[in-house]
Amino acid sequence: MLKRLNIYFKEMYPIVPRLLLGIIIFLEIHFILLLNYGVKTFSIGIGEVVGSFTIFSFLFTLRIADDLKDYETDLVLFPKRALPSGRVKKKDLKIFVTILIFITCILNFAFMNNIPFFIILYIYGGLMSVWFFKKHKIQKSLPLALVTHNPVQMIMNIYIISYTCIKYDLYPFTLTSFLVALTLYFPALIWEISRKIRAPKDETEYTTYSKLFGYKKVTRFVLILTLIDVVTNFLLVYRLNRIAVLVLALNAAWITWKFISYMKDPTQYKIVNKVERYTYVLETTMVLVVAIYLLVGYI
Repeated sequence: MLKRLNIYFKEMYPIVPRLLLGIIIFLEIHFILLLNYGVKTFSIGIGEVVGSFTIFSFLFTLRIADDLKDYETDLVLFPKRALPSGRVKKKDLKIFVTILIFITCILNFAFMNNIPFFIILYIYGGLMSVWFFKKHKIQKSLPLALVTHNPVQMIMNIYIISYTCIKYDLYPFTLTSFLVALTLYFPALIWEISRKIRAPKDETEYTTYSKLFGYKKVTRFVLILTLIDVVTNFLLVYRLNRIAVLVLALNAAWITWKFISYMKDPTQYKIVNKVERYTYVLETTMVLVVAIYLLVGYI
């Protein structure tokens, strides 16, 4: 079983990069919130470690749940993947994810201060894994799957925000906390839609947003979401680092140009590749803002 799981880890969820991602997501939201609240005295302890692991663990659990619930579809559309190809068995993933969830629960109940939000996060994840008991409706509707599944990113952000607010006794219901909740929600939403936009000649049996609504309309919608995302990040970093605002503005101008160019000719590149590059620059900038502020203060 361990050999088969190792195949799954390598192909579907590489451990080290995804663990690093969990740490970055947790600490980015944690410190962006603190810095915008003006908190300058803080400490990193077991809570931050467990919180970062929880983000990694939860995203891992979602990955496995998706592969299990989409197994029949993947047999047809993605037969070479680890699970549908038979190189990994369903039983392997079920045993592993049960152990992973058990460890995550023990750590949270032992060390975290936001247990109700942890429970809400995993209840929502559990409902996603069973299609909210409406598989016959949701599985057939790409937009319905989006509006029911994508909010999990927001709930995950709120899990982190709740920990930070409780630890530092911060009032949670502010514009700042609302913007921080959005800071990683919009990139996830933008990517999720963009990866299902294709040029007309590249459409297959696989259902995409471009097949449903036309690539121009969907691309224009994603552009609007991206500009909203830019505004939320401007508001969060403006007081912390003016140089970062310039970087974000240039990044926004670049991705806008790419969206417009794609609407004119969708055959020149895959728009999701440009969205990923935009996201990498955005998140790297946000992380650097935190790191620079913590090291040297205002610039």
